[in-house]
Amino acid sequence: MAVFSRNSNRKSIDKSDKIGFSEYLRSLSGPVVFFLIITAMIFILSVFFRISDIRVEGNVHYTDNEIIRAIGIEEGDNLFFFDRFAALSRVFAKLPYIEEVSVERSLPNKVKITVSESDALAYIVLGDEYWTIDHSCKILGKATESELKDLVPVVGISPGTLMIGEKLQTDDNDTELVAYLSEVLYQLENRELNKQIRELNFANKNHVSFNYEDKYTVRIGDAAYTEHKFAMFVSAKSKLLSGDLGILDVSDGKTAVFTPT
Repeated sequence: MAVFSRNSNRKSIDKSDKIGFSEYLRSLSGPVVFFLIITAMIFILSVFFRISDIRVEGNVHYTDNEIIRAIGIEEGDNLFFFDRFAALSRVFAKLPYIEEVSVERSLPNKVKITVSESDALAYIVLGDEYWTIDHSCKILGKATESELKDLVPVVGISPGTLMIGEKLQTDDNDTELVAYLSEVLYQLENRELNKQIRELNFANKNHVSFNYEDKYTVRIGDAAYTEHKFAMFVSAKSKLLSGDLGILDVSDGKTAVFTPT
Protein backbone atom coordinates (compact mmCIF):
# COMPACT_ATOMS: atom_id res chain seq x y z
CA MET A 1 0.00 0.00 0.00
CA ALA A 2 2.82 2.34 0.75
CA VAL A 3 4.43 1.79 -2.67
CA PHE A 4 1.16 2.36 -4.48
CA SER A 5 0.66 5.58 -2.60
CA ARG A 6 4.06 6.96 -3.55
CA ASN A 7 3.61 6.13 -7.26
CA SER A 8 0.19 7.77 -7.36
CA ASN A 9 1.57 10.95 -5.91
CA ARG A 10 4.39 11.03 -8.43
CA LYS A 11 1.97 10.58 -11.36
CA SER A 12 -0.24 13.30 -9.97
CA ILE A 13 2.68 15.67 -9.64
CA ASP A 14 3.89 14.95 -13.20
CA LYS A 15 0.47 15.67 -14.62
CA SER A 16 0.25 18.87 -12.62
CA ASP A 17 3.63 19.97 -13.89
CA LYS A 18 2.57 19.41 -17.51
CA ILE A 19 -0.58 21.45 -17.02
CA GLY A 20 1.41 24.26 -15.39
CA PHE A 21 3.94 24.35 -18.22
CA SER A 22 1.17 24.60 -20.83
CA GLU A 23 -0.39 27.47 -18.98
CA TYR A 24 3.02 29.10 -18.80
CA LEU A 25 3.42 28.83 -22.58
CA ARG A 26 -0.04 30.25 -23.12
CA SER A 27 0.78 33.16 -20.81
CA LEU A 28 3.85 33.91 -22.91
CA SER A 29 2.06 33.71 -26.26
CA GLY A 30 0.23 37.03 -25.76
CA PRO A 31 3.35 39.24 -25.31
CA VAL A 32 5.24 37.33 -28.01
CA VAL A 33 2.44 37.79 -30.55
CA PHE A 34 2.16 41.47 -29.61
CA PHE A 35 5.92 41.90 -30.04
CA LEU A 36 5.86 40.19 -33.42
CA ILE A 37 2.96 42.38 -34.60
CA ILE A 38 4.74 45.58 -33.52
CA THR A 39 7.95 44.44 -35.18
CA ALA A 40 6.10 43.70 -38.40
CA MET A 41 4.37 47.08 -38.33
CA ILE A 42 7.66 48.91 -37.82
CA PHE A 43 9.18 46.97 -40.70
CA ILE A 44 6.27 47.80 -43.00
CA LEU A 45 6.34 51.51 -42.05
CA SER A 46 10.08 51.79 -42.54
CA VAL A 47 10.18 49.94 -45.85
CA PHE A 48 7.01 50.88 -47.71
CA PHE A 49 6.06 54.44 -46.66
CA ARG A 50 8.88 56.42 -48.25
CA ILE A 51 8.24 60.04 -49.29
CA SER A 52 8.32 60.50 -53.06
CA ASP A 53 5.98 63.47 -53.62
CA ILE A 54 6.60 66.83 -51.84
CA ARG A 55 4.42 69.81 -52.72
CA VAL A 56 4.63 73.42 -51.48
CA GLU A 57 1.73 75.91 -51.54
CA GLY A 58 1.37 79.58 -50.62
CA ASN A 59 4.99 80.62 -51.09
CA VAL A 60 5.93 83.91 -52.78
CA HIS A 61 9.26 85.08 -51.37
CA TYR A 62 10.86 81.65 -51.31
CA THR A 63 11.14 78.86 -53.87
CA ASP A 64 9.79 75.37 -53.24
CA ASN A 65 13.32 74.04 -52.84
CA GLU A 66 14.27 76.73 -50.29
CA ILE A 67 11.31 75.79 -48.11
CA ILE A 68 11.88 72.05 -48.50
CA ARG A 69 15.56 72.43 -47.56
CA ALA A 70 14.69 74.63 -44.56
CA ILE A 71 12.25 72.02 -43.29
CA GLY A 72 14.86 69.32 -43.78
CA ILE A 73 12.74 66.82 -45.65
CA GLU A 74 13.88 64.76 -48.64
CA GLU A 75 12.44 62.22 -50.99
CA GLY A 76 13.12 58.80 -49.53
CA ASP A 77 12.52 59.91 -45.94
CA ASN A 78 10.05 57.85 -43.95
CA LEU A 79 6.57 59.36 -43.97
CA PHE A 80 5.83 58.50 -40.34
CA PHE A 81 9.21 58.95 -38.70
CA PHE A 82 9.60 62.52 -39.99
CA ASP A 83 9.68 65.00 -37.05
CA ARG A 84 7.28 67.74 -38.09
CA PHE A 85 7.63 69.86 -34.96
CA ALA A 86 11.40 70.14 -35.24
CA ALA A 87 11.00 70.92 -38.92
CA LEU A 88 8.67 73.84 -38.26
CA SER A 89 11.15 75.37 -35.83
CA ARG A 90 13.86 75.21 -38.47
CA VAL A 91 11.67 77.00 -41.01
CA PHE A 92 10.99 80.03 -38.79
CA ALA A 93 14.67 80.34 -37.92
CA LYS A 94 15.92 80.15 -41.51
CA LEU A 95 13.16 81.89 -43.47
CA PRO A 96 12.00 85.08 -41.71
CA TYR A 97 9.18 85.87 -44.17
CA ILE A 98 7.38 82.67 -43.16
CA GLU A 99 4.58 83.52 -40.74
CA GLU A 100 2.70 80.22 -40.62
CA VAL A 101 3.50 76.75 -41.94
CA SER A 102 1.81 73.38 -41.83
CA VAL A 103 3.04 69.96 -42.95
CA GLU A 104 0.42 67.37 -43.89
CA ARG A 105 1.15 63.71 -44.59
CA SER A 106 -0.92 61.70 -47.03
CA LEU A 107 -0.67 57.95 -47.56
CA PRO A 108 1.19 56.32 -49.04
CA ASN A 109 4.00 58.73 -49.94
CA LYS A 110 2.89 62.39 -50.15
CA VAL A 111 3.71 65.48 -48.09
CA LYS A 112 2.04 68.86 -48.57
CA ILE A 113 3.70 71.97 -47.11
CA THR A 114 1.45 75.02 -46.85
CA VAL A 115 2.97 78.36 -45.90
CA SER A 116 1.70 81.85 -45.17
CA GLU A 117 4.26 84.60 -45.65
CA SER A 118 4.67 87.99 -44.03
CA ASP A 119 4.85 91.15 -46.11
CA ALA A 120 7.34 93.92 -45.51
CA LEU A 121 5.11 96.76 -44.32
CA ALA A 122 7.42 99.40 -42.86
CA TYR A 123 11.06 100.19 -42.33
CA ILE A 124 13.24 101.68 -39.63
CA VAL A 125 16.68 103.20 -39.92
CA LEU A 126 19.76 102.01 -38.06
CA GLY A 127 22.84 103.99 -38.98
CA ASP A 128 22.83 104.17 -42.77
CA GLU A 129 20.81 100.95 -43.17
CA TYR A 130 17.09 100.48 -43.75
CA TRP A 131 15.51 97.45 -42.10
CA THR A 132 12.10 96.07 -43.06
CA ILE A 133 9.48 94.91 -40.57
CA ASP A 134 6.07 93.28 -40.90
CA HIS A 135 2.85 94.13 -39.06
CA SER A 136 4.04 92.24 -35.96
CA CYS A 137 7.36 94.15 -35.92
CA LYS A 138 9.34 91.08 -36.97
CA ILE A 139 12.63 91.99 -38.61
CA LEU A 140 12.63 90.68 -42.17
CA GLY A 141 15.93 92.01 -43.49
CA LYS A 142 17.56 95.01 -45.12
CA ALA A 143 15.48 97.01 -47.58
CA THR A 144 16.60 97.78 -51.09
CA GLU A 145 16.17 101.25 -52.58
CA SER A 146 13.36 100.00 -54.80
CA GLU A 147 11.44 98.65 -51.78
CA LEU A 148 11.45 101.87 -49.76
CA LYS A 149 8.83 103.70 -51.82
CA ASP A 150 6.21 101.07 -50.94
CA LEU A 151 6.99 100.91 -47.21
CA VAL A 152 5.92 103.03 -44.23
CA PRO A 153 8.86 105.03 -42.82
CA VAL A 154 8.93 104.74 -39.02
CA VAL A 155 10.84 107.54 -37.30
CA GLY A 156 11.52 108.39 -33.67
CA ILE A 157 12.52 104.88 -32.59
CA SER A 158 16.09 104.00 -31.65
CA PRO A 159 16.58 100.32 -32.50
CA GLY A 160 18.73 98.04 -30.42
CA THR A 161 20.39 94.94 -31.84
CA LEU A 162 18.39 93.77 -34.84
CA MET A 163 18.15 90.06 -35.60
CA ILE A 164 16.42 88.79 -38.73
CA GLY A 165 13.39 86.72 -37.83
CA GLU A 166 13.12 88.24 -34.35
CA LYS A 167 10.84 90.99 -33.06
CA LEU A 168 12.13 94.56 -33.11
CA GLN A 169 13.91 95.68 -29.95
CA THR A 170 14.55 99.28 -28.98
CA ASP A 171 17.84 100.38 -27.46
CA ASP A 172 16.10 100.79 -24.09
CA ASN A 173 14.06 97.57 -24.50
CA ASP A 174 10.72 99.40 -24.48
CA THR A 175 8.35 96.49 -25.15
CA GLU A 176 5.25 98.68 -24.72
CA LEU A 177 6.39 100.96 -27.53
CA VAL A 178 7.00 97.99 -29.84
CA ALA A 179 3.57 96.55 -29.01
CA TYR A 180 1.96 99.91 -29.81
CA LEU A 181 3.85 100.16 -33.11
CA SER A 182 2.69 96.66 -33.99
CA GLU A 183 -0.94 97.58 -33.34
CA VAL A 184 -0.66 100.74 -35.46
CA LEU A 185 0.94 98.83 -38.33
CA TYR A 186 -1.78 96.21 -38.11
CA GLN A 187 -4.47 98.89 -38.35
CA LEU A 188 -2.76 100.51 -41.33
CA GLU A 189 -2.44 97.20 -43.16
CA ASN A 190 -5.89 95.88 -42.24
CA ARG A 191 -7.54 99.11 -43.44
CA GLU A 192 -5.30 99.30 -46.53
CA LEU A 193 -3.95 102.71 -45.52
CA ASN A 194 -0.24 101.87 -45.53
CA LYS A 195 0.41 102.96 -49.13
CA GLN A 196 -0.70 106.50 -48.28
CA ILE A 197 1.43 106.97 -45.16
CA ARG A 198 4.43 109.23 -45.76
CA GLU A 199 5.80 109.01 -42.21
CA LEU A 200 4.87 107.38 -38.92
CA ASN A 201 6.27 109.33 -35.98
CA PHE A 202 6.96 107.52 -32.71
CA ALA A 203 9.29 110.09 -31.16
CA ASN A 204 6.88 110.21 -28.22
CA LYS A 205 4.74 107.11 -27.71
CA ASN A 206 2.10 109.21 -25.95
CA HIS A 207 1.82 111.58 -28.91
CA VAL A 208 2.10 109.39 -31.98
CA SER A 209 1.16 110.86 -35.36
CA PHE A 210 1.44 110.07 -39.04
CA ASN A 211 1.47 111.97 -42.32
CA TYR A 212 -1.28 110.93 -44.69
CA GLU A 213 -0.70 111.64 -48.40
CA ASP A 214 1.11 114.89 -47.50
CA LYS A 215 -2.37 116.29 -46.83
CA TYR A 216 -3.08 115.59 -43.15
CA THR A 217 -1.07 115.21 -40.01
CA VAL A 218 -3.10 112.66 -38.07
CA ARG A 219 -2.62 112.66 -34.31
CA ILE A 220 -3.54 109.41 -32.61
CA GLY A 221 -1.84 110.02 -29.24
CA ASP A 222 -1.15 107.12 -26.87
CA ALA A 223 -1.93 103.41 -27.15
CA ALA A 224 -5.45 103.60 -25.71
CA TYR A 225 -8.37 102.78 -28.06
CA THR A 226 -6.13 102.46 -31.11
CA GLU A 227 -8.64 100.55 -33.22
CA HIS A 228 -11.40 103.05 -32.40
CA LYS A 229 -9.15 106.00 -33.25
CA PHE A 230 -8.42 104.57 -36.67
CA ALA A 231 -12.14 104.04 -37.27
CA MET A 232 -12.68 107.70 -36.34
CA PHE A 233 -9.92 108.77 -38.73
CA VAL A 234 -11.38 106.80 -41.64
CA SER A 235 -14.83 108.25 -40.98
CA ALA A 236 -13.54 111.84 -40.67
CA LYS A 237 -11.34 111.49 -43.77
CA SER A 238 -14.34 110.54 -45.88
CA LYS A 239 -15.98 113.86 -45.00
CA LEU A 240 -13.02 116.06 -45.96
CA LEU A 241 -12.71 117.69 -49.39
CA SER A 242 -9.96 116.65 -51.78
CA GLY A 243 -8.17 120.00 -51.38
CA ASP A 244 -8.30 120.12 -47.57
CA LEU A 245 -4.96 120.33 -45.78
CA GLY A 246 -4.41 120.37 -42.05
CA ILE A 247 -4.26 118.50 -38.76
CA LEU A 248 -6.76 115.76 -37.92
CA ASP A 249 -6.72 115.03 -34.21
CA VAL A 250 -8.38 111.86 -32.90
CA SER A 251 -6.03 111.43 -29.95
CA ASP A 252 -8.68 111.63 -27.21
CA GLY A 253 -10.60 108.70 -28.73
CA LYS A 254 -13.88 110.66 -28.50
CA THR A 255 -13.93 113.36 -31.15
CA ALA A 256 -12.21 114.01 -34.46
CA VAL A 257 -11.07 117.61 -34.77
CA PHE A 258 -9.79 118.96 -38.09
CA THR A 259 -7.74 122.16 -38.10
CA PRO A 260 -7.01 123.57 -41.56
CA THR A 261 -3.53 124.87 -42.29
